[in-house]
Amino acid sequence: MRLVVLLLFFPFAVFGQYNTWTKLNDVGMGKRERATGFSIGSLGYLCGGLDTAEVIHKDLWAYDPQTDAWTQKADLPGAARRDAVSFVIDNYAFVGSGMDSISGPTGTTLKDFWRYNPSTNSWSTVADFPGAGGNGVYFATGFAVGGKGYLCGGKTGPNLYSNQLWEYKPSNNQWIQRANFPGGVRYQMLSFVVGNKAYVGMGTDQNIFKKDVYCYDPGANNWQTIAPFPGYERGSARTFSLEDRGFVCLGNNGGLLTDLIEYNPKTDTWTLRAAYGGSERKSAISFVIDNKAYVGTGKGYSGKKDSWYVYAPSNYAALEELEASIQIYPNPVVSQLNISGIRGKIKDFTIYNTSGRKLLSVELNNSHEESIDISALETGVFILSFRLEDGQVLTKKIVKS
Repeated sequence: MRLVVLLLFFPFAVFGQYNTWTKLNDVGMGKRERATGFSIGSLGYLCGGLDTAEVIHKDLWAYDPQTDAWTQKADLPGAARRDAVSFVIDNYAFVGSGMDSISGPTGTTLKDFWRYNPSTNSWSTVADFPGAGGNGVYFATGFAVGGKGYLCGGKTGPNLYSNQLWEYKPSNNQWIQRANFPGGVRYQMLSFVVGNKAYVGMGTDQNIFKKDVYCYDPGANNWQTIAPFPGYERGSARTFSLEDRGFVCLGNNGGLLTDLIEYNPKTDTWTLRAAYGGSERKSAISFVIDNKAYVGTGKGYSGKKDSWYVYAPSNYAALEELEASIQIYPNPVVSQLNISGIRGKIKDFTIYNTSGRKLLSVELNNSHEESIDISALETGVFILSFRLEDGQVLTKKIVKS
């Protein structure tokens, strides 16, 4: 039976160098939302988006983590745009689609795509996106797998949405339609790639925010369901991939979010990680450089953002070793829960219900085993959260019968 971690609504203290967010210098172009972001080699990039004066841009900025500074590069040659997509293939970025106006009904939905060469800081046109009747799309999601780019879903006009998936092959500069997204029409979607598969979903169908995520296998051209996402439904979230895991961060579900939830395809499980280092927001950008994720910009409750943070992932080898050494028994449990294999490794542990309410917290001594009376808890499913000495978090599911 697969384990799905259900807990998502409580904060954890975070210390040490793992599973941490660190604030960096603010982005160089000022406050911005609805831009698109990507990385090539040792640099990350931000393109387009909307500023505080509600002006739409087509500028390109490069971020160097060594200097924590931004440098302006060659503008995208096409129209200024918001809510475009981007993906990277063979050290070239492909940027396209989007909307050229703040107001969808009065603007133009875009279908043009452009290739950026970082070595020459130049752009060249590639084949237009032919999906959605050839009239362009915005609020779609884009990703690259196996040397090919993909665009999925999006908005094509007022009250018009897509569930189409299209594949771009740079060797012949052609798009072909692939199997439709199985969750129905959707926009403000998210996607991330782990290995040779993509994980796509969430967003909204205009009326309802969604939380379903599906795995797409390009080789078989099919979609499969994965473990249910245990957090809030959302649109306009950000994603990234580290250590063969995908991450979902931030977003909008009527309110704004700060949580970070990790997906492990090997175990088909979701785990809560350290909440975003800045304030809640939607429509940010993200990219990965040297096994660290950079996330920032977007729009929060107080308006557009220029703050910028870096995330260092957990020490997975240590967590897996620790998880193997800890024994929890009996489980299901009636009254007395025993925990062994924790000496010198665990600082404390806390029991939460699946709504995130803290029910019990225990500071550990140096014993090898702890025994705790949970007879006062109601029957049901709970999350046992261990905090390591270095601040990392390990969670286990327990059942009270």
